[in-house]
Amino acid sequence: MKADTILVLGSTGKTGRRVVERLEKQGVNVRHGSRSGTPPFDWAERATWASALNDVKAVYITYFPDLAVEGAADDIHAFTQQAVQSGVRRLVLLSGRGEAEAQRCEDIVRNAGVEWTLLRASWFAQNFSEAHFLEPILAGELALPVGDIGEPFVDADDIADVAVAALTEDGHVGQLYELTGPRLLHFADAVAEIAKATERQLRFTCVTMPEYVAALEAAQLPPDVICLIRYLFTEVLDGRNASVQDGVFRALGRQPRDFSAYARATAATGVWTPAVDDSAPSF
Repeated sequence: MKADTILVLGSTGKTGRRVVERLEKQGVNVRHGSRSGTPPFDWAERATWASALNDVKAVYITYFPDLAVEGAADDIHAFTQQAVQSGVRRLVLLSGRGEAEAQRCEDIVRNAGVEWTLLRASWFAQNFSEAHFLEPILAGELALPVGDIGEPFVDADDIADVAVAALTEDGHVGQLYELTGPRLLHFADAVAEIAKATERQLRFTCVTMPEYVAALEAAQLPPDVICLIRYLFTEVLDGRNASVQDGVFRALGRQPRDFSAYARATAATGVWTPAVDDSAPSF
């Protein structure tokens, strides 16, 4: 499909900015779908949608904060209707594994009456370096309410590669790709991989959900964010997603990047290196 303009929602997010970078390298006309974009796009302000969709032929849909939150399905339904009415011919949705609410949104996109591709992704490897796990890792300990549950962490670069292919090529229409990494890891395994890559002493600690919620409340996270985190750790990380899938290979003809490769490459950037306190006295 030759797309005049591709709208990338969440263009400043973990996958969105990678999709933008790849599309722009290909010379595609990309519209940044964010509150800072021109024109701006905001899921909470439906009045911004029409301008963002003007002259757009394909859309990469990511929903903030997560498709599992209340109201997500209503927003996805309203947005896809408006997109189709404005002339969009292809929708590519980033979804999540094991989330009933996300699958409701998948059905909405599937039945929108235009070309579609669904990307159902596992937990991002980049949650350890670009999200809420980074600060604890810098401090030396990651404490989470999850035990011996395997998760096939997927690299955001792999998701972006699949998304770009789905947006710009014809062979992915009508496909559901379950995107995972090549092996299962416990969260303790992932922290151990990061410790090895950084040559630091890092510890993973399993805590109870009440203990974790209390820590989130002490950090003054909004109640709706705490509710979402509780859902993800009690529902999504209950073992239902402890399997490796072949979505990356089916879409790209290659294996997904392993977590150890992600850890080595990320460690080389210095993001996991604690800052030196220059105010401390030296003796």
